Parts: sequence; structure tokens; C-alpha cells
Amino acid sequence: MDAEEAEETAIEEPTRKQKVRGMTRRRWTLLFSGVLVVVLGLVGGLVEVPYVALGPGPTYDTLGSVNNQQVIEVNGHPISQTSGELRMVTVSEIDQITLFGALGLWMSGNYALQPRELYFPPGQSQQQVNQQNVQEFQASQIDAEVSALRYLHYPIEVVATQIVDGSPADKVIKPGDRINSVNGKPVSSVEDVFNAVSSTKPGQTIPVAVQTGSGPVRNLSITLGKNPSGSQGFIGIQPASQAIVSFKVNVSLTDIGGPSAGLIFALAIVDKLTNGQVNGGMKVAGTGEIDDVGDVSEIGGIPFKLVAARAAGATVFLTPAANCAEAKAHVPAGLKLVKVTSLSSAISELAALKAGKPVPGC
Repeated sequence: MDAEEAEETAIEEPTRKQKVRGMTRRRWTLLFSGVLVVVLGLVGGLVEVPYVALGPGPTYDTLGSVNNQQVIEVNGHPISQTSGELRMVTVSEIDQITLFGALGLWMSGNYALQPRELYFPPGQSQQQVNQQNVQEFQASQIDAEVSALRYLHYPIEVVATQIVDGSPADKVIKPGDRINSVNGKPVSSVEDVFNAVSSTKPGQTIPVAVQTGSGPVRNLSITLGKNPSGSQGFIGIQPASQAIVSFKVNVSLTDIGGPSAGLIFALAIVDKLTNGQVNGGMKVAGTGEIDDVGDVSEIGGIPFKLVAARAAGATVFLTPAANCAEAKAHVPAGLKLVKVTSLSSAISELAALKAGKPVPGC
């Protein structure tokens, strides 16, 4: 090999090695990218994110039936003819979602993502949270019944449903006892009981009048204990209102939690027990927590409830006053918002709407 050939070989040989090295680098890059895609796919498709997705949930006409069972039944009392709808609305809550699942729900525009800890507090199991939601739903049914029957002028009493062990009331007041007065003030609602002790102090002795069944009134002197959730005195009873009636109201809905159906339940009970149509024959939906005297308070998730109501054909939506601003910003076309503050105001506004009169909107 002469000098010229050796020089040419020396020049070509590094070039071939460089080509080999370049191809190897590309292969490694492709391989790494492929592995990365697979890993991201597994993470996105299998690993759960600490969020829940909230969206429109199912709706139920409380004047109708679900699975061939009347949503609201009244046994032992004549039922009036109803028409139209009084539709309760719910929020769908999707838990244990993956990253890709969360992104898909969010991009659909029908769902919003919220931190999971807001709905499942640390230290509470999902079973405990679900149980609490069911208890709130059941309590809302009781308050709806009491507020409806109070509106219809049936007598209402307040009873002690539970007695706290070791409290001042323990072994003095019995579960089921009627609470006639507390601290010298007559009692006709749960709020009356709390208001009667709101300005008291632990160690203070107050009069409490109770009655077991049809027995004589017992005038007690109770020395208040320390309240675990405030500075006022503590009796140690869990009060609840109940109507004194000879008939029975039953609500037949399961797998639903929370207190926000109270207003619609109360309206449906009034509608079934009175002549005429509370809803004016219209397709009415609504929401709102209700207490035993009929006052309506705000709820959560109203943008999703508005969407669900309109999708179900509702044209009127009863809106708690405190939710009006948010509802107005999200109301779908064709749905009229009516602002309400109580059961009586809801009934009045629906009557005005039926008569073609102006009603307070949001």
C-alpha cells in the first residue's frame, strides 16, 4: 500500500465508526422514548390522582315513582291529584380516577376536578363519609316532613332523640321525652332549644320542663355542663322536631346522600296533602337544605344541578337566595331561576308564576 492509499484509508475509517456510533445513539433514543411512552401510559392509565370529578347527577321527580315505587308515600291520609313535576337534582361524584380519566372528564366540559380531601377528609374512611352523607339525607327528609306539616298547621313537638352518656341530662331525661320548655322559654323547634342555652354558662342551673308520653310534665332543675363545641352551657340532649299526626309519610329513595333535597321534598309533601297544584302543573326543579321551621339555606354544586335540571326538561329552578349569584353565572338557556328563602316563599313564588305575576329572580 502506497502512502496515498494509506492516507485515504485513515480518512475513511473514522467516518465509518462515526456512522456506527450515530446509528447506535438513535436506536437508544428511540428505545428510551418508547419505554418512556409506555411508562407514562401505565402511570396515566393506572395511577389514581388525589381528585374527585364533580358533574351533573341523576334527577328524580318527587311527585312520581322510581322502580315502580312512589318517591313520597302518605299512608293514612287522602292524597290529592298532582301534575307537572317537582324534581330533585343531584351531583355526580366520581372518585378513584386515574390521571388520564381525570383529564378526559375535565376536557369534556361537564365535570370539574376538586381536591379529594374536601370530600374525603383525612382520617375518615370512604365508608364513614358515605354513612355521614346518608344520615344527612335522612335528616333532610325528617326536616322536610316537619316543615311541610308545620306549614299546613299540624301541631309540632320537640323531643330528645338521644341522651349523651354522663351529661347533665343522663338518667334525668329519657330518649323520646317531649321538651316543653328550656330555661323558662317555650320550645317549638330545634332552634328554640339551642337559643335557650346560647347565653348560659357551664355550672349554671336552669329549669327544663319535659314530658314522657301522656304523663305529667316534669319540671327539672339541671346544672349545665361544659359544652364540647362552645362556651355556652351543655344539657346533653339531641333535640328533633316531629309532627303530631295520625298518618305516615315515607320517602323511598336510596343511594343518595346530603341534605340538599329538603326543599323539594317539603314541596312534594305539601302538594300531596292539599288541593290544587303547588307547582302550577309546571316542570319545576330545585334545591336547598331546609330546617324544621322551613327556612332554606345554600347548597353546593349548583352549576351541575342546573345542567341536570334543564336536561331533564325543567323550565323553572328554585334557587336558594345565597346561591343566586353562582346560579345566575351558570344558568342554561330555557331555565328560569326563582329565588327562594323558605318553604312558604317557594310556594308563594310558584303561585305567582302560575298567575303570570312577577317573581324574584337571581
